[in-house]
Amino acid sequence: MRGKVLGVDVRTGEGLVAGDDGRRYRFAQTDWATRGEPAVGMAVDFEAADDRALSVFPMPGERGAMTLPPKPEAPVTDRNKLVAALLAFFLGTLGIHRFYLGRTGSGVVMLILSITIVGLFVTGIWALVDTIRYLIMSDREFAARYPRTT
Repeated sequence: MRGKVLGVDVRTGEGLVAGDDGRRYRFAQTDWATRGEPAVGMAVDFEAADDRALSVFPMPGERGAMTLPPKPEAPVTDRNKLVAALLAFFLGTLGIHRFYLGRTGSGVVMLILSITIVGLFVTGIWALVDTIRYLIMSDREFAARYPRTT
């Protein structure tokens, strides 16, 4: 009998075929008779036994299911962008927010620059820019830029 694959559980390999007779037939991974995987909408030929589809073969010209690459996991951080923004706003000239985010090199530079009047002016502007940047940055971008420390 011929039919079309209606659905497949990718974890178990079990699926459902709609036969040309209008009935639905279940099949297991062991019933799939060729290499590859069944795909929704694939035309198949099979032997019907009660409500089971046995020896399920894809029709010539049909391709197996194309597996999609796994969805990338969202980056994770142990830092909070609101805390970083508040540190930058209130203690930014000392570079405390940079230390909080694990950027110790630029934190040391800001700390050293804040000793002079000109350096204090420069680090003040730098900290204000950092504050605004942290607040408008998306959570995903913040987590990617400042990942979890291990």
